[in-house]
Amino acid sequence: METALIIGMGDFGSNVAKRMEELHCEVMAIDSNEERINEILPFVTNAIIGDGTNEEFLRSLGIGNFDVCVVALGGHFQSSLETTSLLKDLGASVVVSRATNDVQGKFLLRNGADEVVYPEKQMAIRIATKYASKSILDFIKLDNSYSIYEMKVPRDWHGKSLSQLDIRKKYNVNILTINRNQNVFIPSFDTVIQENDIAFVIGEDRDIYKCFKI
Repeated sequence: METALIIGMGDFGSNVAKRMEELHCEVMAIDSNEERINEILPFVTNAIIGDGTNEEFLRSLGIGNFDVCVVALGGHFQSSLETTSLLKDLGASVVVSRATNDVQGKFLLRNGADEVVYPEKQMAIRIATKYASKSILDFIKLDNSYSIYEMKVPRDWHGKSLSQLDIRKKYNVNILTINRNQNVFIPSFDTVIQENDIAFVIGEDRDIYKCFKI
């Protein structure tokens, strides 16, 4: 069972805490606001009022005992920077810190963060991409080039097998699974595409856009 310390119980931090608890992690939630602590307490293993920039307070928590520490103080960058640095100095195994822009991210990485997340930026990219084309239902960014897309299949695919379409050779795009009438399966080369199929595909963004004519 993984153990997590999450500092900052705003929308981002509280959602991370709840989800990790749902996944059977032991979660300790920290916030300086008593109301936020009272709100999150029923959903986590433990919740404590405290200041993440206070070294003695953090030391008392036994930072080295947590598998991951999440700094979710997005609206208070100086506090986020101080907390990130303190956690690493106190022996944190993994520190994940929230940032709102690339400049913040660089400073956090230089001061102890093992990973930086950009929830607002990531959500903005997801929404913009999803609604840029009626073919795109959803997508997951894997790195700067590769993504997994949930796509409506093009009309000219209907009634053709994957071996006939041969999109892997033509576009370097792989179909991972197909959702057909709410049933998800891994297709074979003999699978024939039907009108309402939804394909989950992986590849470089530019190749997927070519393949689906976006």
